[in-house]
Amino acid sequence: MQRRDVLRMSAAAGAAGVLTLAPVTFAGAEQRTAGAARPDGSGGPAEETRTVSGHLPTGAPDYVYVPVEVPRGVREIAVSYRYDKPTVPAGTNGNACDIGIFDQRGTELGGAGFRGWSGGARTEFFLRADAATPGYLPGPVHPGTWHIALGPYTVAPQGMDYEITVTLRYGPAGTTPKPVHPPERAKGRGRAWYRGDNHLHSIHSDGRRTPAEIAALARAAGLDFITTTEHNTTSSHGAWEGLWGDDLLILTGEEITTRNGHVVAMGTDPGVFVDWRYRARDNAFGRFARAVRRAGGLVVPAHPHATCIGCNWKFGLNEADAVEVWNGPYTADDEVTLAEWDNTLVAHAQGRGAWLPAVGHSDAHRDPDVVGLPQTVVLADDLSRQAVQDGIRAGRVWIAESAKIGLSFSVTGERGEHAGIGERLRVAGASVVTARLAVDGAPGCTVSYVTDQGLRYSEPLPESGSGTVRWRTTADNVAYIRAEIRHPATTPGLPGPMAALTNPVFVGRG
Repeated sequence: MQRRDVLRMSAAAGAAGVLTLAPVTFAGAEQRTAGAARPDGSGGPAEETRTVSGHLPTGAPDYVYVPVEVPRGVREIAVSYRYDKPTVPAGTNGNACDIGIFDQRGTELGGAGFRGWSGGARTEFFLRADAATPGYLPGPVHPGTWHIALGPYTVAPQGMDYEITVTLRYGPAGTTPKPVHPPERAKGRGRAWYRGDNHLHSIHSDGRRTPAEIAALARAAGLDFITTTEHNTTSSHGAWEGLWGDDLLILTGEEITTRNGHVVAMGTDPGVFVDWRYRARDNAFGRFARAVRRAGGLVVPAHPHATCIGCNWKFGLNEADAVEVWNGPYTADDEVTLAEWDNTLVAHAQGRGAWLPAVGHSDAHRDPDVVGLPQTVVLADDLSRQAVQDGIRAGRVWIAESAKIGLSFSVTGERGEHAGIGERLRVAGASVVTARLAVDGAPGCTVSYVTDQGLRYSEPLPESGSGTVRWRTTADNVAYIRAEIRHPATTPGLPGPMAALTNPVFVGRG
């Protein structure tokens, strides 16, 4: 049985960003007499299938919901879909459509009905009490109105033809196993600098690596902690059993992937889902940023100037706890983000409010993406969720392209005053201050000191890549000092790729 829906957009539907179509229904109990016998012996069919198709025009709502009336006795829901991909002119968006599902509890924003999302990574999925496709949450299939969620990410000028096939399989419900989540603490080394990568994707969203492969790569990269951050789902939170250890802390989180930017929810409580179905114009982000913090997580805007559609950060930084200034191999969009972040530092230097620490993560999805390129290096009291987050909030952080690079950065005053990364050196304005950066593992690189006036001093490292670079100035002359270590320039007129950078040391009374 097949139904075709032709969507004719109204202004109201477009403004709301959501459209719900007519429901998909299955035969009533009195009609279930044909087909193979059910596993429970009730005489009805073992499964039923319905197919619906339709057309979405350019300018379709962000989310199109297809209700599915699920009767009693369903053991498993299986869904597959496809859509056309017509040829479009260069520079014109083609068709791309995401998919997910909500159960009988409904589709309310921030509600309890979420049961899974695979974005555009899969063309089919299933879920039942004891198992589900990665990206989806195992659990009972209760009767009621479920909703398949289509997310037409981009729609070609010709529109998008789609087809959805829903199969209900009947039988005993089965038992949902209790998930095993990673512990919040690893052995660690006491108060120390710990290396981590807090933006990673596996087969539970659009990645191609298993959790086991990611854990192995994290260890090989010299990381002490990682965070699992799948797009708009928490299904990976219970997928790391046996992969953590004294040497590797695994935190749970989510990459909240909206149409106006992505944000890493770092270190949220296992199993806590945070909704993504809003834009900046909806004035909803603050609500969900607070939800991240209630769940024990940090709010970290990801790749704010990335070039992918919908990836640019439009929500502002007032709700952020840190910002990802370096995402994967260092490129021009990271340079823009770094400059934008640097512009925010003066207000704090003048004593006006808190400042926003910079972090860096790999956003690794598949080969050849490198786990730990870059990595956030945090001074934490121990290797635990709370201590690592406290270190990031305080800005006790520097960023490196790999574990091969080590550094130590501080600024001292003429009377022995001392401040490290993320701290303030409180000295009088006329005081002479000395910045000191000790580096190893950076052959061919140049050290630069950056202040509120921009780049102030540069010095190449010895051929060995190890050395100490000092620079003297006065507290009157700088509001803050931070350090960069860069490779040689590859494009004339542009700075070289980043090898490492530090958060600032603020200078003055403040």
